[in-house]
Amino acid sequence: MAKANDTWRVLPHRPIEKLSARVWRVEGDLEGMPLKRVMTIAKRDDGKLVVHNAMALDDAAMAEIDAWGPVATIIVPNGYHRLDAKVFADRYKDARVLTPSGARKKVEEGVTVSGSLEDFEPDGTVALETFDGTNAAEGAMVIREPGATTLVLNDTVFNMPHVGGFTGFVLKHLAKSTGGPTISRISRMFVVKDKPAFRSHLERLAGAPDLRRVIVSHHEVIDREPARVLREVASTL
Repeated sequence: MAKANDTWRVLPHRPIEKLSARVWRVEGDLEGMPLKRVMTIAKRDDGKLVVHNAMALDDAAMAEIDAWGPVATIIVPNGYHRLDAKVFADRYKDARVLTPSGARKKVEEGVTVSGSLEDFEPDGTVALETFDGTNAAEGAMVIREPGATTLVLNDTVFNMPHVGGFTGFVLKHLAKSTGGPTISRISRMFVVKDKPAFRSHLERLAGAPDLRRVIVSHHEVIDREPARVLREVASTL
């Protein structure tokens, strides 16, 4: 598990993708591995921002975020995704840090936590859910806009292409986390504790009205028939 950064360290990242009026996405690198990480930002009805899986960006990108709205909530999606949680909390001192209740102990090793996902007050656009069947260790963010719903997941679903080399071999054959939308072997072993409950929850999310895209915290957006893809992924449990 990566230790939370104490200083603002910017790793290579792509430009901010402005997917809609309420959803921004940024993909960045991790040191020493081909795994990409993704930060998603949602804008509430009151103009405040919810940051999912915080990532330290360069000055220009952070200025874009600050111009878009005030950061009010920082979501640490599980105990393994806390790398930049502390520096984000230090930068945005008025923001609440929320995490799934089952991950709180691990997350608090790196950053002070304000509460669990259940403490988030949903509005007409942004809501948070804790996944059934995970011992409250993982959650989802749901962003509803007119004619489009965006679902933001973390480690429960991967969408990573195959990569080369020894690491690619491990990811493909041992971790089973590459080659398109999938529930990785690691998630099956350490995240999903009750397969029927988790499968049912994933199927409910697949039934969200006007599901336009699924953003995962590692690699590519699922935006081609996302409801069908989620149901197929759920059926593998």
